[in-house]
Amino acid sequence: MPSDSKGSVSRLLAAGLLQLLCSARGPPALARVRSQGSSMEAALKRELGTSVLRPTGHSGGGCISQGQSYDTDAGRVYVKSNSKAEARRMFEGEMESLSAILQTQTVKVPKPIKVIDVPGGSTLFVMEHLEMRSLNRHSGKLGTQLADLHLHNQKLGEKLKKEVNTVGKSEGQTDIQFVDRFGFHTVTCCGYLPQVNDWQNDWVTFYARQRIQPQMDMVEKNSGDREARELWAQLQLKIPSLFCDMEIVPALLHGDLWGGNVAEDDSGPIIFDPASFYGHSEYELAIAGMFGGFSNSFYSAYHSKIPKAPGFEKRLKLYQLFHYMNHWNHFGSGYRGSSLNIMRNLVK
Repeated sequence: MPSDSKGSVSRLLAAGLLQLLCSARGPPALARVRSQGSSMEAALKRELGTSVLRPTGHSGGGCISQGQSYDTDAGRVYVKSNSKAEARRMFEGEMESLSAILQTQTVKVPKPIKVIDVPGGSTLFVMEHLEMRSLNRHSGKLGTQLADLHLHNQKLGEKLKKEVNTVGKSEGQTDIQFVDRFGFHTVTCCGYLPQVNDWQNDWVTFYARQRIQPQMDMVEKNSGDREARELWAQLQLKIPSLFCDMEIVPALLHGDLWGGNVAEDDSGPIIFDPASFYGHSEYELAIAGMFGGFSNSFYSAYHSKIPKAPGFEKRLKLYQLFHYMNHWNHFGSGYRGSSLNIMRNLVK
């Protein structure tokens, strides 16, 4: 979801917040800010085993976490920080997501390094620093590589069938195992809300119970929205009809692929801030289409490797429902209308 885009806006906001703290509360507030910064830098030096820890001036962040790059003995790193109680769970999920994508060797991501708890409550996530710019020249290449990511598990399964009678590993075989269920081995967060990733054999069951239902439960808890509840009751009965005669092989997903979570460098595209799990490849394109940032060359390249299946457009709306509801639960009822409109259209 739109969250941790790196840029100058957050630097201005951070500077403004610091100025506000100092003017409103005086020297004690400034002392606390400095103390927290000292604790963070001490924790980084200790956990990374570095004597050098020099801010580079590259900073960023969004509505979820803040970030800063540092030069260390071992090179440049990017450090995200968050003081929410659930920050460790969120960062551990992101670390496992990056590790899983990295293992496929399909699309570039920052190499994850370590999650660190700072005395006083903050949590840090250290990863490789990458020099990134907005996605432009490599948009088509991202479409190709994203399709390769989504096909990676399927190809492992096909290879496994061919080698079922072969004793031992074939040359060049990796330690990545074929995954035949939907879910993930740990909790991941889309924004700061946790995703239920318990393993399921059936995708429709997984999506209804572990993506939409938790979002609906939060809406019910926060606002008791009767219309949303009634529409969801109708939609649950309709969902299986959107998947007639479909065989869905679990695909490793980025999970939050909006335009702010993609970039490029000279070597090609980069994706970051994932909320991964094994799911239906079409799910990935839902949020990509909601906020823009992806060119026709991206979609053409992607669908040249994974063509649209019959019913694609309706399923895309079903998958966008999760993201609109997730935004509703993060940011408020401004996303209610979009959520309800999707359900109304799908139950017709």
